[in-house]
Amino acid sequence: MPEEKKVDEKKQKMKPCCACPETKKVRDECIVQNGEENCRDLIEAHKECMRKMGFNV
Repeated sequence: MPEEKKVDEKKQKMKPCCACPETKKVRDECIVQNGEENCRDLIEAHKECMRKMGFNV
């Protein structure tokens, strides 16, 4: 139980801008180069990562 609480506290303290830097970078590069409509899979992957980090997106 204590380990689970530590993970939850870490998720709550992180700011959305700092969460999931790997998926964010790839998503942003794709959008700039190809347009948002051509990057749906990367956008969804970033949203999923954000959800796993405890953000409601």
